[in-house]
Amino acid sequence: MRSEVRNLEPKALWENFADLNAVPRPSKKEARVIQFIKDFGQGLGLDTYEDETGNVIIRKPATPGMENRQTVALQSHLDMVHQKNADTTFDFDAEGIRMHVDGDWVKAEGTTLGADNGIGVASIMALLAAKDIPHPALEALFTIDEETGMTGAFGLKGGLLQASILLNLDTEDDRELTIGCAGGIDVTATGSYTPEKTPAGSTGYTLTIKGLAGGHSGMDIILGRANANKLMNRLLYGASRQFALQIGAIDGGGLRNAIPRESTAHVAVADADTGAFERFVEEQAAVVQQEYRITDPKLQVHAVRTAAPENVLPAAFATTLLQAIYACPNGIHRLSPEMEGLVQTSNNLARVEVKEGAYSILCLTRSSVDSEKADLAQAIQCALELAGAQVALSGSYPGWAPKPDAAIIQLMRDLYRAKFDGEPDVNACHAGLECGILGANYPAIEMISFGPNIRGAHSPDEKVQISSVQKYWDFLLATLQRIPEKA
Repeated sequence: MRSEVRNLEPKALWENFADLNAVPRPSKKEARVIQFIKDFGQGLGLDTYEDETGNVIIRKPATPGMENRQTVALQSHLDMVHQKNADTTFDFDAEGIRMHVDGDWVKAEGTTLGADNGIGVASIMALLAAKDIPHPALEALFTIDEETGMTGAFGLKGGLLQASILLNLDTEDDRELTIGCAGGIDVTATGSYTPEKTPAGSTGYTLTIKGLAGGHSGMDIILGRANANKLMNRLLYGASRQFALQIGAIDGGGLRNAIPRESTAHVAVADADTGAFERFVEEQAAVVQQEYRITDPKLQVHAVRTAAPENVLPAAFATTLLQAIYACPNGIHRLSPEMEGLVQTSNNLARVEVKEGAYSILCLTRSSVDSEKADLAQAIQCALELAGAQVALSGSYPGWAPKPDAAIIQLMRDLYRAKFDGEPDVNACHAGLECGILGANYPAIEMISFGPNIRGAHSPDEKVQISSVQKYWDFLLATLQRIPEKA
């Protein structure tokens, strides 16, 4: 199926995307893709450099006649989010992404596609290899670990790049010219408990919540989609108030930057309460399915009888933990008062794991206002500390302050109008882009982010629009041809 992707236009871009997607590249495990990119640059005879963090820089001289233009840095990240459906058998550490064409879209089979940010990487590869595309001097910057901490951007030292313009190819709507973004901070709560034996006369159940839309915890948080961790906690808390519910384990969500789509819990109730408990679950399922019928039409809630768990949480601790998770904010905290429709601050309750005497709760708090980001993170910290958890705030990264009067923004806005007979959406986004971090060491560089239509990033529903890639590629080439001369 990868072969049909290779035949799409622009062929050079899609060929490189297929090659890239054959290389496993999860965040923090990028050794293979780093070597892949280095081999690519060296194979072209271009100046190729890996810094001490693992970022790769490949330099290509200007084509004849464009030597006096400003140098442009083209930047994308090498890692991708690895997510799959529970019923999909796939080994991200060993297999290449299985892609197929569906009408005007390229999709993957039950996994994330890697268009975020693989289309950007493939675009840069195509430009580096091209012999017939006019362009100024290029510095291709391939960063690592963007999805789980942006450590590549943090580790890039000043002085390595000579460019005066940076094009970040990591936006997911072809009408958008992104000129600012949110920062973020990780909230991690951990703790322990002493398990107790499950009371005699108990019937076990596996509770499952699945079928949620999920998505990017920054870009998609405004859509109001259900969070599997919050729904499971709601179900458990409600059941605990009606039955002597015993909780053996909870396993929900995954990566911090993905809205949780699935959660499971192993529980037990008294044998005499099984009928009432099953009716309760059915009733609650109907309630949440009605609430989320628009955003999550495939939402499923199931209670399947299983062997009772051998050990369970102490009743008092279980109540306290459920209350703390209930109190933990999730979703939009505040909309921007300055930019209509922009989420200013939010939290994603990304991961809840409770088993064998230990628990952990992971959140990603985002904001374009650093003080508000810190305030919300502290509120979450307080709620979880009330349950006795040890809470750490880490991995903070800054937002990217917009500079709407920058020359590259004016150039690309005017070019978009001329080429596409429409007005681009010049905006800031709630996702975390590397531009804010890169700008700390390169304050004079002008930055802008753009890309093709990508939908469902960070989820197995991820897809990229073929016609939009063609539009984006045309826009990228036209931009490079119009880069102004050096001052």
